[in-house]
This record gives sequence, structure tokens and C-alpha cells, in this order.
Amino acid sequence: MQPRRAPTFDVLAADWQRTARSAAEALSSTDGRWAIVSTSITAVIAGSIAWLAAGTIPPSHGYSASHQRSLMPYELFLRLTAQNKGPQLNYAAFGPSPSATPPAQIVEPANTLDNSLAAESAGDDSEAANSDVDSRTITLDSGDTLAGALADAGVTGSDAEAAVAALAKVYSPKLVRAGQTLQLTFEPAPPAAPVASITYTPPAGASEDSTADGEYAPDSSVQAAAATPVGRLLSVSFSPTIEHDITISRATDGGFTAQSTEKKLVAKFHRAGAKIDSSLYLAAMQAGIPAEVVVQMIHMFSYEVDFQRDIKPGDTFEVLYNYYYTPDGQPAKQGDIAYATMHLGSRTVALYRYQPANGDPVEYFDAKGQSAKSMLMKTPVDGARISSGFGMRFHPVLGYTRMHKGIDFAVPTGTPVMAAGSGTIQIQGWLGGYGNFVLVNHGNTYSTAYGHLSRFAPGLHQGSHVRQGQVIAYSGATGLATGPHLHYEIRINGTQVNPLTVKVARGQILAGKDLREYLANRVTVDRELAAMPLESKVAESPSDLRAAKD
Repeated sequence: MQPRRAPTFDVLAADWQRTARSAAEALSSTDGRWAIVSTSITAVIAGSIAWLAAGTIPPSHGYSASHQRSLMPYELFLRLTAQNKGPQLNYAAFGPSPSATPPAQIVEPANTLDNSLAAESAGDDSEAANSDVDSRTITLDSGDTLAGALADAGVTGSDAEAAVAALAKVYSPKLVRAGQTLQLTFEPAPPAAPVASITYTPPAGASEDSTADGEYAPDSSVQAAAATPVGRLLSVSFSPTIEHDITISRATDGGFTAQSTEKKLVAKFHRAGAKIDSSLYLAAMQAGIPAEVVVQMIHMFSYEVDFQRDIKPGDTFEVLYNYYYTPDGQPAKQGDIAYATMHLGSRTVALYRYQPANGDPVEYFDAKGQSAKSMLMKTPVDGARISSGFGMRFHPVLGYTRMHKGIDFAVPTGTPVMAAGSGTIQIQGWLGGYGNFVLVNHGNTYSTAYGHLSRFAPGLHQGSHVRQGQVIAYSGATGLATGPHLHYEIRINGTQVNPLTVKVARGQILAGKDLREYLANRVTVDRELAAMPLESKVAESPSDLRAAKD
């Protein structure tokens, strides 16, 4: 076969002439001209579409068009290739090699390059945050040791032992009880490197048993570790009491030192009072007076006032006491009652605090220097109501009338019962219709008896010496009793007498130098009372002394 020869000029000229004649014939008619225009517009539109489509096709970089493509996060690309610098792109594209291993789906981590660049723009702020210490608060549970609690918080064993050993030099670790709160500070831990989460999905139709090299495991994944690192222990601080702070700090040599600090408390006086509507206790609590002050005031007047029969609605009281506060204004502890008075109808009972120079204990005295204490208290329980008096009565259990040789105080089971005077326990145990029974011998032919008790105070027994006002038992309903109450008797030479009418020996009477000093102290207190406004509401609640109104 002979090769095809190139067309000659004559042939090309003849073809051009035929084309020109055909064009002239087409242009000579209307239909021909519209056909040419329509064909040209169609060609332009088709060419534009082809040009736009071609611009969207990425370069193949020499790979086969049939190969699949996947995107890898740029940060992961840098870690996998151990590169620290490179083109600032969000993603690097890779075409899979023609192997049997199916393509992996790379899940984009939350920190993309855009987020990383945004974080770098706030470099100073992040560096300042990383420089802060790590502070944590822990509370000891029942059975915990201090060293064990520190270890549970992430402190190394050696640091925990060293911190406890340092504490022992200023405070016994055995005194750190359950419920104690401790503040710990640590060095900032080095930040954990972010770990990408890579999820591997097998292609359709692959065997789920394939685990050999070059193959895959179905739904395999790599997750970031969730451990929270803890730095070195820097300090431990706690407050055994509101006025006592202890701090254990790491020294420059790496060891620990402990420091004990006592806060200097500030005393503030309060003058409070109120009208009694039902009972002294309720009126004082409603006035915002702390409960411990109210109880102390009841004890003060328990020798002079019968809280059941002497107090009537409309009576008033007033008290001057101090309370101790920390330098930052936190209430710390109760102080002392300097003065208290009760206006009971036409009778006024005023008592002043004073400690005799001869070393006798602090007592409360009336305006003339007579001690408020008598040998026996009239009411051995707080806030009690007399439910049955001394004399003949119909016995609710036995069903007949007989002599009631004491008085009954209606109080709930478990109410503390106090010794009416100092003395020695002569009987403690079960005694017939009395149930659980205590008899205290006060000397000078006087004794007191307490019946229907639910239980005895721990540590006391027959022969124990008790002081006036000490809790010796708790009320109940043992023996011949229809309900919980305290049966109380005063005996003189073994014979029961009416506790409400019996005259007992009074306490100390000041004289000489003690009396002169006491009277001068009383004048000073009276001046302070005259200059101090009466607080109608000491606090919004008895436990919130900081709300006190001046």
C-alpha cells in the first residue's frame, strides 16, 4: 500500500471554492442564515461549559484517574512526617498507592490549623494561664489518714510522708479529723500532647476476620488518653479551728516546712433585749441572740427565777455580752455575759459578772454583791414546764389519790438533766416505780433525786463527784410513768420537801476589798450600757452574727 500523499494546492483551492459557494447559497436564503446563527450560538455555549468544567478538575499528578483520593489533616501530616515547617495549608492531599490495603478515613481533629493559628495569636494569655498553680480542695472521709488523702489527690508517696512529718512538728496529724477540709496547690503539669482520633472503615464486602499484616480489623480506632496529669505538691493548708491556720509549704531544698498561725480575735460587745411572749429562750432566739448565750443566761437566772411560774407575757430581759471575730469579720467564738437583767412584773433581777481576787471561780452577783448561786438550782432542766406539783394528787397509773413528793417537769425524752448542786452520786440505777434513778448527796443534810430517766450520763457511777449544773442523766419515761418527764425531789435529812418553797443556803457574799472592786466594776458596766444602743435584732439568724445591727 502506498502512503497517503498530502493534498495539493489545487485540491485545497477547489474545496474552498465549493465551501464558499455553499455558504453563499446558504446566506442567500432566510432559513440558511438562521441555521448558521443558531449553530454558532450553540457552539459558543458548549465551549463555555467545557471550559468551566475543565477548570474544576484537579491535576492528576501522574496518578491514574481511577485512583481514589483522601484528605489528611495538616497537623497529623506534620507529626507523621516529623516535619516542623512546611506550606501553610489546612490539608495535604495524597493518592493511595496501588496496593491491596483499602483507604483509611482520617477524622479531622478539633484543633485544625486555623484554630492553632488563632490560639498562637493569644500567646501571652495562654502562657500566663499555664504559669498558674493548680489548686484543689479535698475533704477527709471517715477512716482516712492525712497521708492517704494526699496520695488519693495525686501526691507522690514520698511527698505525702514528708508533708505529714513536717506537720507533726507544729500539730499532731492524729488531730486532723474526718470532715476537715484541706487546700492543696501543685505546680502546673506539662500539657499533654493532643492525639488524633483515627477511625478505620473497611470497604464493602471485606471479611471481618481479616487481621493479618497488610489487612485490617473492622471498626478499628485510636482514641486520645483521658488521664489528667498532676504536678509537684507545693503546699497544704487547713484551719483546725476558725482562729488557727496551718500551712505546709515546699522549701527551696525540696523538703517541706510547716507553720502554725493563731489569728488575733477581736471582741465586740452586743447589748440586746426583747419582750417575752412565751418563753425566755424563744424570745432571745427571735432577737437573734446566739443559742449558747441564751443557755448561759438561763443558767445564770436558774437560781433566782422559776421559769415556769415567775415569767409572764409582757416581761422583758436585757443582756450585755461579747463575741469574738476574726480580723476579716468572721464570727469565731462566744465571749462572756457581762450583765443581764430580767423585769418580771414588779420585780427586777439584775446580775453582774465578777471574779473575786482570792482566786474563786467567776460568778454572777446582784447589785449588793450577793451571789446569784444558791446551794441548789430550782430548775435542773432547761425550758421545762411543770406538769405536776408537790402534794396530794390522783395517780394516773395506780388509779388512786396519793402524795406526790416532788415536782414533774414535762420535757421530751433525752433532755439533759443537770445536778441541782455539787455533791456525790449516792444511788444510780433502777429503783422500782422511779425507773432509772439518781440520788445526789450535797452535804449539810441536803440531797436531790431524779426519776424516770432514759439513761445516765457516760462516765458517771455511784461515788462520782459532780458539780452544780453538770449533766448527770437524760429524761425519759421509765418506771411508773405515762409519758416522758423528769421527776425531781429535794430531800432534807431524807425527807422530801417542796422544791418550790424550800429555803436553801445562799452562795457567797462579797465583802471588804472584793466588794469595793465589784461595785467599781458594776459602775463601769452601767456606764457602758447607758452609752450603747439596744440592738432590737442582733442578727437575721442566730448563726449569722455578721448581720448584727449596731
